[in-house]
Amino acid sequence: MITKKLFLATLEDVKSFVALSMTKPYDIELLSGKYIVNAKSIMGVFSLDLTQPLTMVANTDSDTEIEAEVKQFIYVEPESEK
Repeated sequence: MITKKLFLATLEDVKSFVALSMTKPYDIELLSGKYIVNAKSIMGVFSLDLTQPLTMVANTDSDTEIEAEVKQFIYVEPESEK
């Protein structure tokens, strides 16, 4: 299982991520709070709160290239102001 924290900031990000997910033969879910949706469902993804980071869970151990493919969507936590 591969888990990454993602941020889908724009409509194009959502469309690109769903299209990427659809090319994979295994299940990919997006988690937002208590909600879990199929990442291959554009309606499901749009039902989530896209103003917050999402957790992607890819149900595979053998596909290491997905980590590189989602790199553009990886959420980077902002540094707290000092």
